[in-house]
Amino acid sequence: MADGREPTHLAERGTPPHNDHTGIRGLAAGSAPVPLSVLDLAPVGSGRSAADSLRTGVRLARLAERRGFHRYWVAEHHAMADIASSSPAVILAHLAAHTRRLRLGSGGVMLPNHAPLIVAEQFGTLEALAPGRIDLGVGRAAGTDAATTAALARSDDAEDFPQLLRTLLHFLDDDVPEGHPHAGVHAVPGRAQGLDSRPPVWILGASENSARLAGRLGLPYAFAHHFFARRTVAALDTYRACFRPSALLDKPCTLISVPVLAADDVREARRQLRTSALAMFRRRTTGRSAPIPTPEEAEAHRFSTEDEELLRARWEVVVHGAADEVRAGLDHLQKTTGADELMITTSAHAGETRLRSYELVADAYGMPA
Repeated sequence: MADGREPTHLAERGTPPHNDHTGIRGLAAGSAPVPLSVLDLAPVGSGRSAADSLRTGVRLARLAERRGFHRYWVAEHHAMADIASSSPAVILAHLAAHTRRLRLGSGGVMLPNHAPLIVAEQFGTLEALAPGRIDLGVGRAAGTDAATTAALARSDDAEDFPQLLRTLLHFLDDDVPEGHPHAGVHAVPGRAQGLDSRPPVWILGASENSARLAGRLGLPYAFAHHFFARRTVAALDTYRACFRPSALLDKPCTLISVPVLAADDVREARRQLRTSALAMFRRRTTGRSAPIPTPEEAEAHRFSTEDEELLRARWEVVVHGAADEVRAGLDHLQKTTGADELMITTSAHAGETRLRSYELVADAYGMPA
């Protein structure tokens, strides 16, 4: 605040510095070719707790705001020992209380896990608390294993997601039509109570099916490049080909999530990458998740020849190395895909490693300190 007072109301904290309440097309910071953003999977390292990870998230959100990253999203995962982001709405409310301008959102809410009315009310509440800076990214995946999926009592009918999405949009816009099973029901807080804006909805996906849906509805599309790098170009091409202008967008808008690890040199970056790689291999082998091991534990682990090949393949997907190498890799990826925004996600054992990585990326692009 100009007079030095600490804002006491989240709406005061959250008032954006401009009139764009969608945040769809942000300005690139520094010398970045497109806006850079943050995807936080809230990784949990061995010997550390979920509380430690969530505290690192607050520090990372503040760093992102200070350095000029465009938005900060958190993902939904369940019953995973190495990921603490089971409840995006709760985490986002906490982050809104510790930031002033940064856009905050879900990357995403797994819609079949929830009733659309609950999601509309949760994000209407967030919009009331931090007006003009909330995004609602929704996806279809469970975000967990088969046993936990069953415990969530979700539907896995592929036909359900488009219908759930349309119902969610009706609740957000307060325009449930007559004859609809939920006619007369209003999301509170929401438009019916005078909420000036509602969060823009993004479709998250990892396939051409999600790309078609996003394009036909005229919604922005976020692709999980960090999971399915080989499908990225085809999915984005499909989205653009299927796009129909809507009230929200007059032309396609794409974002891709990119795994990144910047360090002082490539050797240190690869040393840190081995920690998340070992966690991934253990989950694949045992079917159970465990906290991310330390770099020392990962260095001591003897990977099989086959696993070493998988590790090298992972190094090809993760943009890693010293700051200038990471910048070159991100610029090349943006040119290759034509993405309108790059959302960086960094997984490592220690929160300090993650924070350092984002600082180095910001330095590489000359983003404000």
